[in-house]
Amino acid sequence: MFLHLPGVILTMILITLRIVLMLSRRPPALAALTAAALLLAGCATSTSGAATGTRAANGAVEILASFYPLQYVAQQVGGDLVDVRSLTPPGAEPHDVELSPREVRAVGEAGLVVYLSGFQSAVDAAIAARKPAHVVDAAKTADLVRAHRASAADSPATTKSAGAARDPHFWLDPDRLARLAAPVAEALTEIDPTHAATYTANAAALRASLTALDAEFTTNLATCARRVVVTSHEAFGYLADRYDLTQVGISGLDPDAEPSPARLKEIGDTVRARGVTTIFSERLINPKVAQTLATDLGVTAAVLDPVESLSDPQSDYREVMQQNLTRLRDALGCA
Repeated sequence: MFLHLPGVILTMILITLRIVLMLSRRPPALAALTAAALLLAGCATSTSGAATGTRAANGAVEILASFYPLQYVAQQVGGDLVDVRSLTPPGAEPHDVELSPREVRAVGEAGLVVYLSGFQSAVDAAIAARKPAHVVDAAKTADLVRAHRASAADSPATTKSAGAARDPHFWLDPDRLARLAAPVAEALTEIDPTHAATYTANAAALRASLTALDAEFTTNLATCARRVVVTSHEAFGYLADRYDLTQVGISGLDPDAEPSPARLKEIGDTVRARGVTTIFSERLINPKVAQTLATDLGVTAAVLDPVESLSDPQSDYREVMQQNLTRLRDALGCA
């Protein structure tokens, strides 16, 4: 039956049994009393540790974010008062993330969990099972829309439609990502009311930063020779909608889906009809299909980052988005 006990308690029981043997030469009553006291102390220590699981050793609020853009928001809002970890490892593809038993336990013990419901099934299941005390669901502020498979006949105004699945990639629109700052600040204030003013100020600063980034995209993509963006998969719908572009994905929302020959022909027709000069691959997806297609069509292959995971620890969301802007301007011939 000991096999089902938590590790700390099991260790204390084994230590206690050893002490009981050592005390066996003493009067039985004294030995039993000493052993019982040690066991109770061990259990009390374990319970106390679990109760303080919302705080790191340095007193910071422990936050778990399900993947990088949410981690970025939590870190910007919390600043030095929080310890933020991502459930998606750096450089990993978040769509199909799996959680270890230890990570599932951590979901229940974190001070705050920030996630996007419906995006990572393993995270959804962990939250349902562990029921963390404080949760922020980005889907409640993101205003998710349904995906649309674009072709040469489409214009930017038709990129939203009643398709089958909701597009989760809201963070590629800085305005939508900025909306997440307020609920994160509210949750942190509930956990740590002493620093409410700091969380509120940090959230305002983040919103201002993302608003400035949004304005930078709007200005720099306003006058371009082309407005069609061909990508490995349909991760850039919100960006396209925000800045009056048309996204054409080789694959749909699933980055692992193989495009059919008919879809590849349709992409080729789009490239020729709309004067596309660049086909974009992504950092976390095998670029072979995009690169081969670009070669076959005689156009340039480049990289556009969906910012789903951060591969360079020296960079951040804002810097990667600015790199995307530079590459889009080059591909689209923006003045």
